[in-house]
Amino acid sequence: MPQAPAYTRRAALGLTAATALTACAPAPSPDTPARTKPLGRLLNVRGRRVHAWQQGRGPDVILVHGASANLRDFTFSLAGQLAQRYRVTAFDRPGLGYSEPLNPRGDSPAAQAAQLDAAAVQMGIGRAVVVGHSYGAAVAMAWALNRPARVAGVVALAGVTMPWPDGMLPAWYGIAASGLGSALVSAFVTEGAARRALPRFFAPQPVPQGYADYIGLDLALNPATLRASAGQVDSLRPALAEMAARYPSLRIPVEVLHGSADRIVGLEIHARRLATALPDARLTELRGVGHMVHHAAPRATRAAIDRAVARGGLRRRA
Repeated sequence: MPQAPAYTRRAALGLTAATALTACAPAPSPDTPARTKPLGRLLNVRGRRVHAWQQGRGPDVILVHGASANLRDFTFSLAGQLAQRYRVTAFDRPGLGYSEPLNPRGDSPAAQAAQLDAAAVQMGIGRAVVVGHSYGAAVAMAWALNRPARVAGVVALAGVTMPWPDGMLPAWYGIAASGLGSALVSAFVTEGAARRALPRFFAPQPVPQGYADYIGLDLALNPATLRASAGQVDSLRPALAEMAARYPSLRIPVEVLHGSADRIVGLEIHARRLATALPDARLTELRGVGHMVHHAAPRATRAAIDRAVARGGLRRRA
C-alpha cells in the first residue's frame, strides 16, 4: 500500500490536537489577552489585518508557514540565520496567528497568496524568493502561478503541492470547519494535547528545546484559528488539482526539499511528482529527515534558498 500522500490519518489526529478545529470566537487581536503577543507589524491590507515580521538587508526572501502554525515557526531559528544576508519577511497566513481570515470557512492558497502579495507590496517588497513549508508551499506555488513577475523563485519545504487520492483526508476536517461541529470538538482540545502532538510532526527528529514554549500554542488553539485551519486543509485538494494542471507552464526556478522519513506529507506523492511536473525544478531528498525540514536540516534549507536566490537572478549579500 502506498504511503498516504498529504495529511495521513495518523497525522491528521496530530493536526487536530495541535491545530485544526474551531468555533466562532473572534480572531486574536492586539487587545486579546493572549499569552503570545505579535512579534512584528500589524498591517491593514485590503481591510484585513496581516501580521508581518521583517529583519535584515539584501534580496527579499518571504517565509510562509504551514497548517496550524504561525510565523514563529520560522523566527524560532531559520529567519534570523537568513537575515544575515537577506531581507527576510515572515507572515502569519490569513486566519492563523494574528492575521485575519478572508473567508470564515477557509481560504484557498490563491486567495492567501493574493493577500500576502498585497501585504508585501505595501511593505515595499519587490521580486522575492518565496519559501513555503508544508501547506505554506501550496501558497508559495499559487503565488508563483498567479503573480510570476513578483516571484523570483520558490522553495518548497516538505510541501503539500499535489492533489492526493480521494478518501485519504479524514472527514474530521469537514466537521471541524463547520460551526457546530468545531465547537463540539474544540472543547476537547487542550494545550497539553497540542504539546503531546508536536513530536509526531518532528519525528524522527526531536522537538527542539524551547520550541513548544516559543511557538504560541495558545494562538493555535484559538477557536477561530482552529476553524480557519481546518477549512483550509479541507478545501485544499481541489485547489491543488487546478494548480497542478498549470505547473508545466511555470517558468520560475523551484527548489524542492523533502525528507525521506516524512510521515506527514508523502515524498512520492508530493515532492517527486512536483519536481517532474515543473520545467525548472530541483529536488533534494534528505535521508532520514522528517516533516520539519527547516528545523532538522537548517544547512540544507539555507543552501536551497541560496540556490533559489541565485537561479532567480537576485543578488545576494556577501
